[in-house]
Amino acid sequence: LILLDSLLQEMLEKCWRLSVSGLARRSLASQSASAKIDPFQESLLSEPCILVDDKDNPIGQASKRDCHEMKEGSSLLHRAFSLFIFNPAGDLLLQRRSKTKITFPDMWTNSCCSHPLATGDEEVMDGARGVKIAAQRRSNLELGIPYADIDVEKVQYLTRILYAAPSDGEWGEHELDYILMLRGDVTVTPNPEEVSEIEWVARKDLNSFVKHVESTGGQLTPWFRLISQNLLPTWWGNLDRIDDFVDHQTIHKFT
Repeated sequence: LILLDSLLQEMLEKCWRLSVSGLARRSLASQSASAKIDPFQESLLSEPCILVDDKDNPIGQASKRDCHEMKEGSSLLHRAFSLFIFNPAGDLLLQRRSKTKITFPDMWTNSCCSHPLATGDEEVMDGARGVKIAAQRRSNLELGIPYADIDVEKVQYLTRILYAAPSDGEWGEHELDYILMLRGDVTVTPNPEEVSEIEWVARKDLNSFVKHVESTGGQLTPWFRLISQNLLPTWWGNLDRIDDFVDHQTIHKFT
């Protein structure tokens, strides 16, 4: 009996050591993953995003971290926006995302891209007012554009797209994306935590700009590439009658 008790005690101690060792490894792995995230970007990962189904019906909320973590090859579908800002001459403001962004760092994209939050006015669906307010907030954060320059009443909601794109093995995008447009003079003072470069590009120069980006080792974000290839040419060629191309019924699916 004494020998049996001794063997049982030894087995329990081994199990306990293995359990503690496993927990420690998981903790270190978690700390290592977090250590790779820029502190500014880390501070934004707790923001609550709006979860939706593929028809844009709200079904809950989840943190920005949970919405962008890849699990079994996918991530949670959530509401987003892509804002296209044109100056009076018709040039489009493009930005290069900072190297510290969680998804698609250091890539060129449209003027501003982000998410409405699952809180307060940004949840308002009537006239897409919530996403317009979010676009105003994020344009200020990313590009330093004064709130007065992004008048919510002048931001136009064109249509929606649905797409999914992995960024790397850990992070990705799966968004129901509201396409917004604004035309006017804006003062731009980029926040280096979010944006490393900006460029105003004329319609006739977009193709050569993209070729230059790619020939110098740069890339476009997947959503901007999809929009610029499938929808943007028509809109850009008809800025003076853009109302004719508003489509709030269709969700263009690129999945």
